[in-house]
Amino acid sequence: MSKLEGKVAVITGGNSGIGLATAQRFVAEGAYVFITGRRQSELDAAVKQIGKSITAVQGDVSNLADRDRLYATVKQQKGHIDILFANAPLAAITEEHFDNTFNANVKGLLFTVQKALPLLKDGSSVILNASIVASTGAPAMSVYSASKAAVRSFARTFTTDLKDRKIRVNAVSPGVIPSPGYRNSLGMTEEQVKQYANSVVGNIPLGRTGTLDEIAKVVSFLASDESSYITGIELVVDGGMTQI
Repeated sequence: MSKLEGKVAVITGGNSGIGLATAQRFVAEGAYVFITGRRQSELDAAVKQIGKSITAVQGDVSNLADRDRLYATVKQQKGHIDILFANAPLAAITEEHFDNTFNANVKGLLFTVQKALPLLKDGSSVILNASIVASTGAPAMSVYSASKAAVRSFARTFTTDLKDRKIRVNAVSPGVIPSPGYRNSLGMTEEQVKQYANSVVGNIPLGRTGTLDEIAKVVSFLASDESSYITGIELVVDGGMTQI
């Protein structure tokens, strides 16, 4: 039996990048997955790619009405949630940029978890997508880094808020993982992503950047009973980059 057999999972930002890779991993491990994202075409492509045990619900993570519609669909089809992966993706610092970033990464994540509480089973698992930039001083990343530091803090505070229900809350912090997020969220071109990856690979002890599936495997571990005595942590997946 697969380690997520019979589980019901919700993944925000599941139409591309880490979210999509995690949806594929969850389904392969036996879960039924609901994904959400802003672009219907990408959601349709994700459903076609995975092929089974998946429902896509279009919506914006920062729009609370969209969040309600997502959970109404989950309630109607499955009635509960065992795993929640709050993986909302991002938007020169302007007020609009600040608001977009914090709406997606902080406000959107907070209400994604809050509105899921009636459907989350006691003893379920919540995984928050943070980033190593929450603990580093990357240039030109101040707003994004601050938003991810808030996510790391949520993993701790949600753990204490939900301890009576035995709901485990953990954060995964990816390192350099070339993905559509660099283009969609940070506005980088394909060439800029390659240049950035090449410029930092020398600082990674494993000598390479990571893959989407390597993050998905870690999220799957935190979602499963294999991590039953782990809560409140930040699990860094960066090839050792922040450890040296």
